[in-house]
Amino acid sequence: MNQSSAADSARLFGCLFAAQSSLLVLTPILSEVATDFGVSPATAGQLRAMSGVVAALVSVGLVLSRRRWELRSLLELGLGLLTVAASASVLAPSFAALAVAQAVLGAGVSLVLAGGLAAAGRWAPEGERATLLSWAMVGAPSAWIAGMPVIGLLGGHSWRLAWLVPLAASVVTLHAVSRRERGMPEPAPTSALRGSGANRWALGELLAYGGWSGVLVYVGGLLTDAHGASPAATGVALGGGAIAYVVATFLARRWVARAARPMVLAAGSALGVAALVLGAVRPSFGFSVLMWAVTAFFAGVRMMAGSAAGLDLDGVGPLQAMSVRAASMQAGYLIGAVLGGVGLALGGWTVVGVALAVPLLLAVGVTATDSEISARVKVGAR
Repeated sequence: MNQSSAADSARLFGCLFAAQSSLLVLTPILSEVATDFGVSPATAGQLRAMSGVVAALVSVGLVLSRRRWELRSLLELGLGLLTVAASASVLAPSFAALAVAQAVLGAGVSLVLAGGLAAAGRWAPEGERATLLSWAMVGAPSAWIAGMPVIGLLGGHSWRLAWLVPLAASVVTLHAVSRRERGMPEPAPTSALRGSGANRWALGELLAYGGWSGVLVYVGGLLTDAHGASPAATGVALGGGAIAYVVATFLARRWVARAARPMVLAAGSALGVAALVLGAVRPSFGFSVLMWAVTAFFAGVRMMAGSAAGLDLDGVGPLQAMSVRAASMQAGYLIGAVLGGVGLALGGWTVVGVALAVPLLLAVGVTATDSEISARVKVGAR
């Protein structure tokens, strides 16, 4: 990797780290926020839903917009919004003000996710697309591994201090991105997403993120409820899964340029089975932790391959494709939360495993039955 590619890899890593850490902040401080502003935990929990809905809407807007964005400018706007949102959250005088800040944060997250992954396709030199894409994608799980402990430490003193983590990440990354030379604007969006291959890819991503996001939402509860694990032990276990995701992403880049579709099929199938086993088979805490790591590993491979496939769909620009992916991620959190919640209410953790495995396996079916996608996906071709 040359110096320019290394710098771009660092920039894209920072973009995804900043976006994910912004979404993580509320996880350990939600009860403190509720107490400080005199609202119920359930009401405070709607802050995350608000940022998710706004992020999904902005992503859809990027898909439908006719504007030709230049990727550096798009990332600067997104990182700037994250900076404003984190700053406003630190200083929020009321719950309503904090809610407005989360709406701004959702818009910034959407722009950074879409622009960061699209840049992996546009900024990469010949033969290095998979490398830039992998570095971009590991920014998100790295926020769990490195960012969450710091967020928890600062949040233990004051929930407002916890916002300094995404604030610092956004400011540093904004500075790094602003130092990159501007490129040509993206081509005008097309209606190519109406084609069957692109439609099936988009549906497959939505289903896959629905199942995987549900696992992320409920795995902590499974470990604490089904096994009586302490919050500290659960935190260590979740961090281990994030490491497995990172390892899988870097391993996947070795083959994704030659075999994106087979990897989506194989890893997607394994991910669905792993999610089912994680929920339904719980002989011990150690086994569940192992299955969580296995699930995260296959998720890393599946999401890397799915994103790479989207970057090379015929007639669909990287920004348009990654905007669809960003919308799928945010909608996936809502789908996964609903499916897992219904499963938990109906039959406990076993039914949760079944409920989350269904969209993951349906995503595999969507890809497997597409007769056009093998002709459309040309990952690594320039």
